[in-house]
Amino acid sequence: MTVHEDVRDAVRAKYGKAARVASAGKQAGCGCGCGDHSPITSNLYPANDTAGLPEEAVLASLGCGNPTALAHLEPGDVVLDLGSGGGIDVLLSARRVGPEGFAYGLDMTDEMLALARENQREAGVENVEFLKGEIEAIPLPDAAVDVIISNCVINLSADKDRVLREAFRVLKPGGRLAVSDIVVRGDVPPEIRQSMDAWVGCIAGALGDRDYEATLERAGFREIDIEPTRVYRAADAPEAFSSAFIRARKP
Repeated sequence: MTVHEDVRDAVRAKYGKAARVASAGKQAGCGCGCGDHSPITSNLYPANDTAGLPEEAVLASLGCGNPTALAHLEPGDVVLDLGSGGGIDVLLSARRVGPEGFAYGLDMTDEMLALARENQREAGVENVEFLKGEIEAIPLPDAAVDVIISNCVINLSADKDRVLREAFRVLKPGGRLAVSDIVVRGDVPPEIRQSMDAWVGCIAGALGDRDYEATLERAGFREIDIEPTRVYRAADAPEAFSSAFIRARKP
């Protein structure tokens, strides 16, 4: 198997388990080894955001930010969430873009898709569709969406160049990328880069800010801004990791 296939299968297994945990009414863990009160993953959504959402959508949230707030969504926007999980960011996006807008969620994990669709049904939201697929091969046509969001998912891919090329492709001209992701500050030791547990825990696959910017530029993006927010230092790594708001635009 290739590295991409190994990582993909490990991520699918981890998030399938997380979906089952959330469906059972328990908080899913992020896998970063930082416990239940992570400085990166805890208290991301204010209560007024999650009011009215199914509890399972909140329990299944494994993100490192609140991209729906970052993206400044407008009524009528068409939004795509890469790695939509239990659907919290898709449902919040649908609320913000209104009935004249639309929100897609893309996920490769059957359990998460089933949970997200049940959360959509329970929330009574109609302007949403959850798609099955990989973020390296988005099942939408060119220039289909106004805004792409993602919440601590791009770091999980072993082929980030392809992910961002695909994101660029499906954005309309002038479209916006507004994602939350993990960024490393320093050099990650090879033993961590090669650890599958560290990959699914959002550590091994994290890019440095300059590497992230370069990857976005190679894909064609401009007006790139990377804003670190919360900092976390893993117990088994001397390097610091941070969640970051990452913004870019398709010319």
